[in-house]
Amino acid sequence: MGYLYLAIAIVAEVVATASLKASEGFTKTMPSLLVIIGYGVAFYFLSLVLKTIPVGVAYAIWSGIGVALISIVGMVIFGQKLDLAAVIGILLIISGVVVLNVFSQSTVH
Repeated sequence: MGYLYLAIAIVAEVVATASLKASEGFTKTMPSLLVIIGYGVAFYFLSLVLKTIPVGVAYAIWSGIGVALISIVGMVIFGQKLDLAAVIGILLIISGVVVLNVFSQSTVH
């Protein structure tokens, strides 16, 4: 269940972060509510994750996948352009998450 809860936390955080951009400094009501709800859900599920997955591992996965997903959301929804260096950096972050999960003994609680 830990990884399912982690996936929920990641998606909620990405929704909240995208909504933060859309809220335009908390001047738009619906995106502002999504920020508050999204971060609340994200941190609640992250707290459940920490019962079964070590904090360093959980946070590395959460932040790494979150960076990659919010970059995609930025491109698709907000028209953000990513140059080659940004794409390589994001791929390195994703690679780090994969290495952590596949090869590290730190993922064992």
